[in-house]
Amino acid sequence: MSLLEVENLRITFPTRTGPAEVVRGVNFTLGHERLAIVGESGSGKSQTGRAILGLTPQPGQATADRLSFDGTDLRSLSARNWRRLRGTRMSMVMQDPKFSLNPVMPVGKQLMEPLTTHGTPKREAKRRALEMLEAVQMRDPERVFRAYPHELSGGMGQRAMIAMMLVSEPDLLIADEPTSALDVTIQIEVLRILDRLVADRGMGLIFISHDLRLVSSFCDRVLVMYAGRVVEELNAADLHKAQHPYTQGLLNCLPQIDEDRHPLPTLDRDAAWAG
Repeated sequence: MSLLEVENLRITFPTRTGPAEVVRGVNFTLGHERLAIVGESGSGKSQTGRAILGLTPQPGQATADRLSFDGTDLRSLSARNWRRLRGTRMSMVMQDPKFSLNPVMPVGKQLMEPLTTHGTPKREAKRRALEMLEAVQMRDPERVFRAYPHELSGGMGQRAMIAMMLVSEPDLLIADEPTSALDVTIQIEVLRILDRLVADRGMGLIFISHDLRLVSSFCDRVLVMYAGRVVEELNAADLHKAQHPYTQGLLNCLPQIDEDRHPLPTLDRDAAWAG
C-alpha cells in the first residue's frame, strides 16, 4: 500500500488577468522510499511539497482528485486534524530556517514542543531533543538547546530546523533543499539520519533538490518538474538515461568534476542503519 497518493494536483494563484496555474495536474505515489523532486526555480516543486501538507499560502488554492496519506483523505481534514498530523506523522524541512524557527523562543523549547503537545513528558522530550541535536552534529547540544535562533550561524540554524522536524520521527518527511547550507561532512551525516529513518521506520521521504549529483546517489526515484508539470519519472540510478530534453538539459548544466579527486558523496548504508 502506498503511503502517499497524489492525483491531478493543481495549484493556482489569482492575478490581475485571472488565475495562474503554477502546478498543473501532478500525479505520483510514494511508498516507504526516497523520492526526489527536481527542477529549476519556479518549476512548482516546492509548492507541490507545501500543498501535500496543506500549506499552500493564501490566496493560492490547491485542488486534487486524490490526496491521500496512509488512507486518510487530506482534502477534507479539519484544522484540528491537520494539527494532529503535522509535526507528528508528517513534517516539512523548509529551505530557510527563518521560516521554521521562532526567533523569540529558545531552540530547545521549539524541539520539545511537537513532543510535549502530544503528551510526551518534558524530561523525555528534552532527552530526545538533545539526542537529535547531537545526531545532526551540533558541537555543544546543551548550549544550542538554550540558544535563540539569532545566536546560531546559518548552517547551525538549518541543522536545528532539521532536528526539529525529525524529533517526532514522522512517517512522511518533505525536505526542501535540507542540506543546501551545510558542508559536505555534515551533509552526509544528515543524509544518514534520513536514510536510517526510511530504512528502520519505513518513513517516506520527498527530497526536493536542485543537486542532481546528490539525488542520483541518495534517492530511489526522481520526478522532474518543468513549468508546473512532471515531465519525466525514472529511477535515480538511471538519471543518465533521461529521455526528456529538459532533464537532459539539467544534466548538461552540471559542472564537470574529476570524480577521482572529488568523488560523489555516498552513504555507507550498513553503518547508517546500524545507528
